[in-house]
Amino acid sequence: MKVFQIGAAGGVGRRLARLLADRGDEVTGMYRDPAQAETVRASGATPVAGDLIHDPVEALAEKLAGHDAVVFSAGAHGTGLDKTTLIDGKGLEKAADAAARAGVSRFVLVSVFPDALRAGGAGAGFEHYIKVKKTADVYLTRTGLDWLIVRPGTLRDEPGTGRVTAGPAVEYGDVHRDDVAAFIAAALREPALNRVIVELTAGDTPVGDAVARLVPSR
Repeated sequence: MKVFQIGAAGGVGRRLARLLADRGDEVTGMYRDPAQAETVRASGATPVAGDLIHDPVEALAEKLAGHDAVVFSAGAHGTGLDKTTLIDGKGLEKAADAAARAGVSRFVLVSVFPDALRAGGAGAGFEHYIKVKKTADVYLTRTGLDWLIVRPGTLRDEPGTGRVTAGPAVEYGDVHRDDVAAFIAAALREPALNRVIVELTAGDTPVGDAVARLVPSR
């Protein structure tokens, strides 16, 4: 499988790239900051420069052409309201439009759990982020792509357990970045798992089983 990652240098992105590369998939990782190129390469992906803010849809489509799937895990990561709108919001719209133009129908979006940090008194910046991510989710669901939206709980950097709780609606909780990456890697091999939103937290179900249970009965 040829997978194009947008956000390949991020916490989930680089873990996913390593999993995909290790199983023999061909991975291309897009980066904006030149300093990220080596991070992408070290994860096993082929780095390619790109900019969700400044690149037009046509330029992004040229990069995506020939791939089997796109995984979007890019984010502004607290660099300001404007960047959040342009990367998490408008950037997702551009990427989805580019995938459609390039004929890449499989599109996986890493979104956010709607209950994220609600008990922590999140500020205006985080509330803006939640709103932008929801609007991006809605945009993707209205495309003709074979989309999958994954909404992980609060992300943790400790080594994953290989076990999760996954479903259209689960109770809020933490989840390891390793396990989010593993879930996406498994989901990419299940093309029938599409046009659904999956909430994801730590749990007791092996990742492969969690994905299999979500695939519609054939």
